[in-house]
Amino acid sequence: MIDRYARDAMKAVWQDQFKFETWLEVELAVCKAWAEHGEIPAEDIPLLERATFDMPHWEEAFKTTRHDVTAFLSSISRNLGPESRHIHKGLTSNDVWDTATALQLRAASNILLEGIDKLEEAITRRAVEHKDTLMMGRTHGVHAEPTTLGLKLALWVEETRRMKQRLEQAARGVSVGKFSGAVGTHATLPPEVEETACRFLGLEVENISSQIVPRDRHAEFVTALALCAASLEKFATEIRSLQRTEVLELEEPFHAGQTGSSAMPHKRNPELSERICGLARLIRGHSVTALENVALWHERDISHSSAERIILPDATMALDYILDLAAYVIGGMVVYPENMMANVEKTHGLVFSQRVMLALIDKGLTRDEAYKITQTASMESWNTGQDFRDLLRQSTDVGEHLPTDELESLFDYTYYTRYVDQSFARIGL
Repeated sequence: MIDRYARDAMKAVWQDQFKFETWLEVELAVCKAWAEHGEIPAEDIPLLERATFDMPHWEEAFKTTRHDVTAFLSSISRNLGPESRHIHKGLTSNDVWDTATALQLRAASNILLEGIDKLEEAITRRAVEHKDTLMMGRTHGVHAEPTTLGLKLALWVEETRRMKQRLEQAARGVSVGKFSGAVGTHATLPPEVEETACRFLGLEVENISSQIVPRDRHAEFVTALALCAASLEKFATEIRSLQRTEVLELEEPFHAGQTGSSAMPHKRNPELSERICGLARLIRGHSVTALENVALWHERDISHSSAERIILPDATMALDYILDLAAYVIGGMVVYPENMMANVEKTHGLVFSQRVMLALIDKGLTRDEAYKITQTASMESWNTGQDFRDLLRQSTDVGEHLPTDELESLFDYTYYTRYVDQSFARIGL
């Protein structure tokens, strides 16, 4: 799976054959709508349904027409009789193009939503597995206070759910059809025929359009893809950081016989996570193009069209791929709890500094006084490598306010994890 740039299902959505077959589906839906409103003989519909698309015929016709839609109309009409006159009745090219694109985007969205579900399942499983696995929490990349790997992953679970919600909303936004003619006035196709045709296709109606569906819808969609990719990049960046040799708390799956470098046989690189980060940048760039496609001349120009032929397939295929890749990496990543614990202890107990300060405040010291006493011992530990806990035990300032048993009770890692179950319960885990 991870050796392909996108799953076959997503590739199929954007292949020319599928695109033109979708155009044909749209054309036939309009013909049926005309028939339902008495403008096309009902007996002609079975004849029209014999229409098929032929790619070689389209390619030959395109050499002459240099126009996608007119070449398409020539292709699907080739094996029809007089009933072919009903095809494209009252339509402009973008009535077909935009409505068919909505069907393609809906199909692509369904595939992406399946990928998000798969990712959520993988993260959830690992979060539950490591709910109580203690590790160092870091702020600014520097040791802060302990957390658990499960809490880190539970946060990703919730972010993945938001990812799905955004995509669902954006998918609804682009799942609209329009059959309003050359500049959106319905002069050649009345609104009731448009509504019927969209109903046949399972699409909402664009209430008011120009020659095209407004591109703010597509911008929202591609931006939702970019946000999904940004979250995946966040997850991948964290995995990359925790795989560094000096840290080595997590590691991507690495199979027997796999190599990490042509020069250095020892290398085990986070190259899959790096790939996710790189492709997230690509998708983010496409969101900028989608935003720039919103502003067009008058009722339409064609500046957006050439870009959409690239960004819509490219962004959906890239996201499909990195969703699958992220699920694979997180589902199979190696966890090193012993390294996590060693890293927690690397700063010799400094993680307890806030708890000691708060205990001194509870004994009646001002915050400034408690902070100064605790920071003095902390900085000595930083500079000398002495254990922070030993320095506190030796401090007369601390001993004056905290008896030995109370001080020792502060050096308890479970203090930091006592609400993990509640956090998990909040998100239904």
